[in-house]
Amino acid sequence: MTGHWELALVAVRVLLLVMGVATTGISFRAYRRQGTRYLRDATLGFGFITLGVLIEGFLYQFTRLTLTQVHVTESVALVFGLGVLLRSFLD
Repeated sequence: MTGHWELALVAVRVLLLVMGVATTGISFRAYRRQGTRYLRDATLGFGFITLGVLIEGFLYQFTRLTLTQVHVTESVALVFGLGVLLRSFLD
């Protein structure tokens, strides 16, 4: 059974990565068209969130870090990305 859950996790993480890259790409195109700081910050925020997903996948698959260490690393990227997004909404 564990093999099925690991396959499901990889599939969901790949889908999440694709969605993150697509969202970041659309945000970047909007920034290039409008040139506003808000869209620049949104692009950076989405980029950091997507980077967190990518980092977690690589760290989990290719290092000897514990699951907790991998989640902490991803969470730092997510906090940073969400912070940049929040800043883009408040200014």
